[in-house]
Amino acid sequence: MALSGIQIYKLLPQTNCKECGFPTCLAFAMKLAAKQVELAACPYVSEEAKSKLSAAARPPVRPLSIRANGNEVKAGNETVLFRHEKKFVSKPGLFLRVYAAESPDAIKAKVQAADAYQVEYVGMDLSLDGFAVQADGGDFAAAVAAVREVSHKPIILMGEANDIRAGLAQLNEGEVPLLVAARADNWEEMAALAKEANAPLAVEAGNIDDMVALTQKLEKAGLKDLVLAPAQRTLHGTLIANTISRRMALKKNFRPLGYPILNTPGDWDDEGMEVIAAGQAIAKYGGFVVIDHFRPETAYALLVLRENIYTDPQKPIQVTPGLYEINNPSPEDPLLVTTNFSITYFSVANEVEGAGKPAWMLVTDAEGMSVLTAWAAGKFDAERIAKDVKRFNVADKVKSKRLVLPGHVAVLSGELEEELPGWQIMVGPREAVDLPSYMKQVLNLN
Repeated sequence: MALSGIQIYKLLPQTNCKECGFPTCLAFAMKLAAKQVELAACPYVSEEAKSKLSAAARPPVRPLSIRANGNEVKAGNETVLFRHEKKFVSKPGLFLRVYAAESPDAIKAKVQAADAYQVEYVGMDLSLDGFAVQADGGDFAAAVAAVREVSHKPIILMGEANDIRAGLAQLNEGEVPLLVAARADNWEEMAALAKEANAPLAVEAGNIDDMVALTQKLEKAGLKDLVLAPAQRTLHGTLIANTISRRMALKKNFRPLGYPILNTPGDWDDEGMEVIAAGQAIAKYGGFVVIDHFRPETAYALLVLRENIYTDPQKPIQVTPGLYEINNPSPEDPLLVTTNFSITYFSVANEVEGAGKPAWMLVTDAEGMSVLTAWAAGKFDAERIAKDVKRFNVADKVKSKRLVLPGHVAVLSGELEEELPGWQIMVGPREAVDLPSYMKQVLNLN
């Protein structure tokens, strides 16, 4: 049974040293009981207390990772059901699956294209995390070798024990794959293989009760790193299985379900449904998500969805305030002003850059808020803009002294003229997509 905050407090040194980051030991104990901090944050806890607090200190969803050649995909370690409560910890790994029955050349071509895929999104490079090999009657070892020939990303091995054993022989020393899957009819053999390989093992069952029974058997067999693999394949069934498992782990501290989750949207025959199922898995507690089809447009959508869900809702993605150059501007080119919210910055920069228009961009410090939000919160006003014009010595580089405000804050133009005498204050469009035509028609930039 989980310990209460008061019970944990009695086992702490009670020095109120504040070195854990909290004002009192009681405050730290309450956070530890809520699974929001780790016991290691207390530098003075005794070994005896550590032993007694081991259950309270263990995350409700066990953390684990799979690794290959310096690449790693982490899963688990979550403490909340909803992202507004606290930042989710481990982004779900997105894996592309190949089949052993495919020819090595076909596998290499498929893997090579997906492995090379990388796209920039608000300053971050997004890519797929790894590959899964499914046994389906072909040469499993040759399929794994084909993947390893063209990619060094983490791998998931899916099949029976004999298949997986042959695949393990093709991996490099030090790799940690995920083995899939132990079922009611083969769990002993799969458990022995997972122990031998020192690798995490996925547990597959058709319902929650059977899943619990299997994880308990595997725990008694000495396995610690498990992954839940619900056998349900409908959207409704997968959603229910994922949600119940995660809720029981977090709200009831139910250890047999306190593990990361593997979902396989690639099992859908319909490619459109596969993408929908993958999106649901990313949004609802999937730790490893396996798809069968790679297309840049759908991969981009899934990766962006993942970034949006796994960012800290209390810390907006920001760019560094400063003066930026777009398309090598001259001193006579205009100055565009925006906030340091990443999506706003990249929306403006990409439109201007894509249109081939030269411009300067002043990114003001608005604490990572978008234009309207920052203006409403008093974080984006004439005084702040003028202050950053001076702080970044903009006048030394922009001789034209033409400053373009975002259309949503046209109300600031009069105040900014008073703050920046000698500057021509102009009001741009409300949407970034309209900037190229505005720069051509109003600013006369060809």
